[in-house]
Amino acid sequence: MNQNQFNFEINAKIPDALGRAGIIHTPHGNIKTPTFVVVGTYGNVRFLSQSQFSNIGLQTMISNGFHLSKISNEIEQSGGLSQYSGYNCPTITDSGGFQVMSFGSGLGKVISMDKRNIAREQFKTENKKRLARVTEHGVYFKTKDDDDEKLFTPEYSMEFQHEIGADIIMAFDELTNIGDSRNYNEEALDRTHRWGIRCLAEHEKLTRERKDKPYQALYGVLQGAHYKDLREKAARELGAMNFDGYGLGGAFEKEHLPDILFWSNSILPELKPRHLLGLSKPDDIFVGVENGCDTFDCVAPTREARHGKVYTLDGDINLRNAEFVDDPLPLFEGCQCPTCKSDYSREKIRQLLKNKEGKKTKKQIADDKKLALELLTIHNVYFIVNLTHQIRQSILDGNFFNFRDNWLKRYYK
Repeated sequence: MNQNQFNFEINAKIPDALGRAGIIHTPHGNIKTPTFVVVGTYGNVRFLSQSQFSNIGLQTMISNGFHLSKISNEIEQSGGLSQYSGYNCPTITDSGGFQVMSFGSGLGKVISMDKRNIAREQFKTENKKRLARVTEHGVYFKTKDDDDEKLFTPEYSMEFQHEIGADIIMAFDELTNIGDSRNYNEEALDRTHRWGIRCLAEHEKLTRERKDKPYQALYGVLQGAHYKDLREKAARELGAMNFDGYGLGGAFEKEHLPDILFWSNSILPELKPRHLLGLSKPDDIFVGVENGCDTFDCVAPTREARHGKVYTLDGDINLRNAEFVDDPLPLFEGCQCPTCKSDYSREKIRQLLKNKEGKKTKKQIADDKKLALELLTIHNVYFIVNLTHQIRQSILDGNFFNFRDNWLKRYYK
């Protein structure tokens, strides 16, 4: 096992804050931070080719460990996730915990960050009727009501993540939902700690057994909802363990994000990288960077592109709206992404999205829509990646706060 293949160096810090610019060194390349990590659920990003991946400044991808577990042996035979994806970049996989928990959605295990959208009666469902049942040994779950229960354990999560071969893998944790009580969050936090110990033991065993493979860094995942003492407890306990880095997760109201990150990252080891799970809105990224996070992932840039939403520095727009029917402008004037530098205007891309059957064949309509979604995906991902690159440069230049204030003032005006 050669842990020298993975390390983190800090290049500059934000004065009077926890933020920093750094480099994560991995067996498949370096990751300059802060940066956005694009989500490639099944090992690739929809509507983003191998050449486009690097052309728009992406450095790394995070994939869904649970879904890839079904083909983990195939991925291993192909040389690991970096080669399997075709992007040949540093890669990350999650532990599968989110997916396992979300199988209970609507039946007592709701994953959400907004209490207003959650029916209270859902929390009254008896445990035996839920699709996900948490035990000390692991999580029993069903993907459908008539399926047999499957057991998902920390050891199993480590096994398939090692086969997938990502550079960074996540420990198996229990994700609580926003409606869970404090008492339950305390129980889940202690269980996540015990599962973390098991993950480390299995990870170390598999690393010894697979010493011919590139070293994989294991991140511990911090939970604790919006409770200060629980977040600090998680940071102290997991920070004292032999993890290579840390993921910060949980379902909580957005207004708690700055405090949660500050509480956690004030305690976690400074010389280990930190990944903020599932958030990529510009204000979240600025908050995350200021409070010590290095990498970020979210499905929003690609998912919203598929619904016609376009990111611009003057706020988001939606090309499906009629106001863009005769708009000759690029998606965003001054943007240096391949889409905005091409001949495809807002009007042309909208036409590709809004073709009606009769004027073109079904195949032509499908091809046009595919092209439109490629153009929008390229733009949105570039927009967020470029933002993180600018943030990194602002830290190196010593003007993070001025850059933040000016950028957010224009975007949210």
